[in-house]
Amino acid sequence: MFQTDLLAGKRILVTGGGTGLGAAMARRFAELGAGLVLTSRRPDVLEKTANEIREATGASVQVLRCDVRDPAAVEDMVEQAWAQGPLDILVNNAAANFIAQTEHLSARAADAILASTLHGTLYCTLECGKRWIANGRRGMALGILSTSTITGRAFTVPSAMAKSAHLAMIRSLAVEWGPKGIRMVGIAPGPFPTPGAWGQLRPAGRDKDNLRNPMGRVGEHIELTNLASYLVSDHASYINGEMITIDGGAVLRSSGAEDLIDWTEEQWAALRQQRGGKA
Repeated sequence: MFQTDLLAGKRILVTGGGTGLGAAMARRFAELGAGLVLTSRRPDVLEKTANEIREATGASVQVLRCDVRDPAAVEDMVEQAWAQGPLDILVNNAAANFIAQTEHLSARAADAILASTLHGTLYCTLECGKRWIANGRRGMALGILSTSTITGRAFTVPSAMAKSAHLAMIRSLAVEWGPKGIRMVGIAPGPFPTPGAWGQLRPAGRDKDNLRNPMGRVGEHIELTNLASYLVSDHASYINGEMITIDGGAVLRSSGAEDLIDWTEEQWAALRQQRGGKA
Protein backbone atom coordinates (compact mmCIF):
# COMPACT_ATOMS: atom_id res chain seq x y z
CA MET A 1 0.00 0.00 0.00
CA PHE A 2 2.95 2.34 0.61
CA GLN A 3 5.65 3.43 -1.81
CA THR A 4 8.95 1.92 -0.73
CA ASP A 5 10.54 5.39 -0.78
CA LEU A 6 7.73 7.01 1.26
CA LEU A 7 10.16 8.16 3.97
CA ALA A 8 13.34 8.41 1.89
CA GLY A 9 15.53 11.27 3.04
CA LYS A 10 13.86 11.45 6.45
CA ARG A 11 15.87 11.01 9.65
CA ILE A 12 13.70 9.77 12.53
CA LEU A 13 14.48 9.66 16.25
CA VAL A 14 12.51 6.99 18.11
CA THR A 15 12.62 7.04 21.91
CA GLY A 16 12.15 3.66 23.52
CA GLY A 17 13.20 2.33 20.14
CA GLY A 18 14.84 -0.90 21.27
CA THR A 19 11.77 -2.97 22.04
CA GLY A 20 8.03 -3.27 21.59
CA LEU A 21 6.10 -0.80 19.48
CA GLY A 22 9.12 1.51 19.25
CA ALA A 23 11.19 -1.19 17.56
CA ALA A 24 8.25 -2.18 15.33
CA MET A 25 7.74 1.40 14.14
CA ALA A 26 11.47 1.88 13.59
CA ARG A 27 11.68 -1.19 11.39
CA ARG A 28 8.69 -0.08 9.31
CA PHE A 29 10.16 3.41 8.90
CA ALA A 30 13.41 1.83 7.70
CA GLU A 31 11.55 -0.39 5.22
CA LEU A 32 10.08 2.78 3.76
CA GLY A 33 13.46 4.46 3.30
CA ALA A 34 14.08 6.40 6.53
CA GLY A 35 17.33 6.70 8.43
CA LEU A 36 17.00 6.07 12.16
CA VAL A 37 18.26 7.17 15.53
CA LEU A 38 17.19 4.74 18.26
CA THR A 39 17.48 5.57 21.94
CA SER A 40 16.65 3.95 25.27
CA ARG A 41 18.36 3.14 28.57
CA ARG A 42 19.42 -0.36 27.44
CA PRO A 43 22.31 -0.30 24.95
CA ASP A 44 22.40 -4.08 24.50
CA VAL A 45 18.77 -4.16 23.40
CA LEU A 46 19.27 -1.12 21.17
CA GLU A 47 22.22 -2.70 19.38
CA LYS A 48 20.35 -5.95 18.82
CA THR A 49 17.36 -4.14 17.32
CA ALA A 50 19.58 -1.84 15.26
CA ASN A 51 21.52 -4.77 13.81
CA GLU A 52 18.32 -6.60 12.90
CA ILE A 53 16.99 -3.51 11.12
CA ARG A 54 20.27 -2.90 9.29
CA GLU A 55 20.42 -6.51 8.10
CA ALA A 56 16.78 -6.55 7.00
CA THR A 57 16.61 -3.15 5.30
CA GLY A 58 20.12 -1.78 4.81
CA ALA A 59 19.05 1.38 6.60
CA SER A 60 21.37 3.72 8.47
CA VAL A 61 20.70 3.27 12.20
CA GLN A 62 22.43 5.35 14.88
CA VAL A 63 22.20 4.04 18.45
CA LEU A 64 22.39 6.39 21.44
CA ARG A 65 21.86 5.35 25.04
CA CYS A 66 19.76 7.89 26.92
CA ASP A 67 17.66 8.09 30.05
CA VAL A 68 14.93 10.49 28.94
CA ARG A 69 14.16 11.29 32.58
CA ASP A 70 17.42 13.29 32.69
CA PRO A 71 17.20 16.60 30.78
CA ALA A 72 20.99 16.89 30.47
CA ALA A 73 21.17 13.38 29.03
CA VAL A 74 18.43 14.24 26.52
CA GLU A 75 20.24 17.38 25.45
CA ASP A 76 23.46 15.41 24.92
CA MET A 77 21.64 12.64 23.04
CA VAL A 78 19.93 15.03 20.62
CA GLU A 79 23.20 16.91 20.11
CA GLN A 80 24.97 13.65 19.21
CA ALA A 81 22.17 12.70 16.83
CA TRP A 82 22.20 16.14 15.19
CA ALA A 83 25.98 15.98 14.75
CA GLN A 84 25.47 13.16 12.22
CA GLY A 85 22.70 15.02 10.42
CA PRO A 86 19.57 17.03 11.21
CA LEU A 87 16.54 15.18 12.49
CA ASP A 88 13.28 15.48 10.60
CA ILE A 89 10.94 13.54 12.87
CA LEU A 90 10.70 12.73 16.57
CA VAL A 91 8.64 9.79 17.79
CA ASN A 92 7.90 10.18 21.50
CA ASN A 93 7.38 6.54 22.40
CA ALA A 94 9.33 6.02 25.65
CA ALA A 95 7.02 5.48 28.61
CA ALA A 96 6.55 3.55 31.83
CA ASN A 97 3.39 2.02 33.26
CA PHE A 98 2.05 -0.69 35.56
CA ILE A 99 -1.27 -1.44 37.24
CA ALA A 100 -1.73 -0.69 40.92
CA GLN A 101 -4.38 0.39 43.38
CA THR A 102 -3.88 4.13 43.40
CA GLU A 103 -4.13 4.43 47.18
CA HIS A 104 -1.11 2.14 47.47
CA LEU A 105 1.08 4.16 45.08
CA SER A 106 4.10 5.78 46.67
CA ALA A 107 5.34 9.14 45.45
CA ARG A 108 8.42 7.38 44.12
CA ALA A 109 6.32 4.91 42.10
CA ALA A 110 4.20 7.69 40.65
CA ASP A 111 7.27 9.75 39.80
CA ALA A 112 8.85 6.76 38.01
CA ILE A 113 5.93 6.82 35.56
CA LEU A 114 5.62 10.60 35.24
CA ALA A 115 9.38 11.08 34.77
CA SER A 116 9.56 8.89 31.65
CA THR A 117 6.11 9.34 30.21
CA LEU A 118 5.64 13.06 30.77
CA HIS A 119 8.91 14.79 31.59
CA GLY A 120 11.00 12.75 29.15
CA THR A 121 8.53 13.47 26.36
CA LEU A 122 8.70 17.20 27.07
CA TYR A 123 12.52 17.21 27.22
CA CYS A 124 12.87 15.41 23.87
CA THR A 125 10.29 17.64 22.19
CA LEU A 126 11.95 20.82 23.42
CA GLU A 127 15.44 19.73 22.32
CA CYS A 128 14.25 18.86 18.82
CA GLY A 129 11.88 21.79 18.53
CA LYS A 130 14.38 24.47 19.43
CA ARG A 131 16.83 23.11 16.85
CA TRP A 132 14.20 22.99 14.12
CA ILE A 133 13.22 26.56 14.89
CA ALA A 134 16.79 27.88 15.21
CA ASN A 135 17.73 26.31 11.87
CA GLY A 136 14.53 27.28 10.06
CA ARG A 137 13.78 23.59 9.41
CA ARG A 138 10.43 21.90 9.12
CA GLY A 139 9.89 19.18 11.70
CA MET A 140 7.33 16.73 12.98
CA ALA A 141 6.72 15.08 16.37
CA LEU A 142 4.54 11.98 16.73
CA GLY A 143 3.37 11.08 20.22
CA ILE A 144 2.35 7.56 21.21
CA LEU A 145 -0.52 8.23 23.57
CA SER A 146 -3.32 6.08 24.99
CA THR A 147 -7.09 5.87 24.90
CA SER A 148 -6.93 6.87 28.59
CA THR A 149 -6.72 10.43 27.21
CA ILE A 150 -10.39 9.96 26.29
CA THR A 151 -11.74 7.82 29.12
CA GLY A 152 -9.28 8.12 31.98
CA ARG A 153 -8.13 4.74 33.25
CA ALA A 154 -8.53 3.20 36.66
CA PHE A 155 -5.47 1.58 38.25
CA THR A 156 -3.00 3.36 35.93
CA VAL A 157 -3.68 6.91 37.10
CA PRO A 158 -0.14 8.40 36.72
CA SER A 159 0.08 7.08 33.16
CA ALA A 160 -3.39 8.40 32.28
CA MET A 161 -2.35 11.79 33.69
CA ALA A 162 0.92 11.80 31.75
CA LYS A 163 -0.64 10.76 28.45
CA SER A 164 -3.34 13.41 28.83
CA ALA A 165 -0.67 16.04 29.46
CA HIS A 166 1.21 14.78 26.40
CA LEU A 167 -1.92 15.31 24.32
CA ALA A 168 -2.26 18.83 25.75
CA MET A 169 1.32 19.51 24.66
CA ILE A 170 0.59 18.23 21.15
CA ARG A 171 -2.46 20.46 20.79
CA SER A 172 -0.74 23.49 22.29
CA LEU A 173 2.42 23.24 20.18
CA ALA A 174 0.40 22.51 17.05
CA VAL A 175 -0.79 26.10 17.31
CA GLU A 176 2.43 27.66 18.63
CA TRP A 177 4.85 25.86 16.33
CA GLY A 178 2.61 25.26 13.31
CA PRO A 179 3.52 28.65 11.77
CA LYS A 180 7.18 27.62 12.10
CA GLY A 181 6.62 24.52 9.97
CA ILE A 182 6.43 22.00 12.81
CA ARG A 183 3.57 19.49 12.98
CA MET A 184 2.40 17.73 16.16
CA VAL A 185 0.29 14.55 15.94
CA GLY A 186 -0.65 11.73 18.33
CA ILE A 187 -1.71 8.10 18.08
CA ALA A 188 -3.85 6.47 20.79
CA PRO A 189 -3.33 2.71 20.47
CA GLY A 190 -5.65 0.16 21.98
CA PRO A 191 -4.37 -3.33 22.86
CA PHE A 192 -1.26 -4.11 20.82
CA PRO A 193 0.51 -6.88 22.77
CA THR A 194 4.22 -6.48 23.51
CA PRO A 195 6.21 -8.56 26.02
CA GLY A 196 7.08 -5.58 28.23
CA ALA A 197 3.82 -3.68 28.40
CA TRP A 198 1.60 -6.77 28.32
CA GLY A 199 3.48 -8.27 31.27
CA GLN A 200 3.01 -5.10 33.32
CA LEU A 201 -0.62 -4.44 32.44
CA ARG A 202 -2.01 -7.98 32.15
CA PRO A 203 -0.30 -10.04 34.87
CA ALA A 204 -1.17 -13.61 35.83
CA GLY A 205 -4.62 -13.69 37.35
CA ARG A 206 -6.09 -11.13 34.97
CA ASP A 207 -8.24 -12.52 32.19
CA LYS A 208 -6.19 -11.88 29.06
CA ASP A 209 -9.14 -12.71 26.82
CA ASN A 210 -11.43 -10.15 28.44
CA LEU A 211 -10.69 -7.50 25.82
CA ARG A 212 -14.25 -6.21 25.32
CA ASN A 213 -13.25 -5.29 21.78
CA PRO A 214 -15.91 -4.93 19.08
CA MET A 215 -13.47 -6.41 16.58
CA GLY A 216 -12.96 -9.45 18.79
CA ARG A 217 -9.17 -9.27 18.68
CA VAL A 218 -6.06 -7.32 19.59
CA GLY A 219 -4.22 -5.11 17.13
CA GLU A 220 -1.41 -6.29 14.87
CA HIS A 221 1.82 -4.31 14.92
CA ILE A 222 1.75 -3.70 11.17
CA GLU A 223 -1.57 -1.90 11.57
CA LEU A 224 -0.08 0.59 14.00
CA THR A 225 3.24 0.96 12.18
CA ASN A 226 1.47 1.68 8.88
CA LEU A 227 -0.59 4.38 10.56
CA ALA A 228 2.53 5.89 12.12
CA SER A 229 4.33 5.80 8.77
CA TYR A 230 1.53 7.66 7.06
CA LEU A 231 1.28 10.30 9.81
CA VAL A 232 5.00 11.12 9.77
CA SER A 233 5.08 11.24 5.97
CA ASP A 234 4.57 14.31 3.81
CA HIS A 235 1.22 12.84 2.68
CA ALA A 236 -0.16 13.80 6.10
CA SER A 237 1.25 17.32 6.02
CA TYR A 238 -2.15 18.95 6.73
CA ILE A 239 -2.82 16.87 9.86
CA ASN A 240 -1.74 18.90 12.88
CA GLY A 241 -2.78 18.81 16.54
CA GLU A 242 -4.90 15.69 16.16
CA MET A 243 -4.92 12.34 17.96
CA ILE A 244 -5.85 9.26 15.90
CA THR A 245 -7.34 6.34 17.82
CA ILE A 246 -6.54 2.83 16.60
CA ASP A 247 -8.21 0.29 18.88
CA GLY A 248 -10.91 -1.58 16.95
CA GLY A 249 -13.55 0.59 18.59
CA ALA A 250 -12.75 -0.62 22.10
CA VAL A 251 -12.73 2.88 23.58
CA LEU A 252 -16.41 3.19 22.68
CA ARG A 253 -17.19 0.38 25.12
CA SER A 254 -14.85 0.86 28.06
CA SER A 255 -11.59 2.27 29.35
CA GLY A 256 -10.14 -1.25 29.44
CA ALA A 257 -9.70 -1.58 33.20
CA GLU A 258 -13.16 -2.56 34.41
CA ASP A 259 -12.22 -6.18 35.05
CA LEU A 260 -9.83 -5.01 37.77
CA ILE A 261 -12.72 -3.56 39.77
CA ASP A 262 -13.69 -7.12 40.74
CA TRP A 263 -10.21 -8.17 41.90
CA THR A 264 -9.99 -9.27 45.52
CA GLU A 265 -7.55 -7.81 48.03
CA GLU A 266 -5.77 -11.18 47.91
CA GLN A 267 -5.17 -10.81 44.16
CA TRP A 268 -3.79 -7.30 44.63
CA ALA A 269 -1.60 -8.47 47.51
CA ALA A 270 -0.22 -11.29 45.35
CA LEU A 271 0.59 -8.81 42.57
CA ARG A 272 2.40 -6.52 45.02
CA GLN A 273 4.33 -9.51 46.31
CA GLN A 274 5.46 -10.33 42.77
CA ARG A 275 6.92 -6.80 42.61
CA GLY A 276 8.72 -7.15 45.90
CA GLY A 277 6.02 -5.37 47.86
CA LYS A 278 5.94 -2.28 45.63
CA ALA A 279 2.68 -0.49 44.77
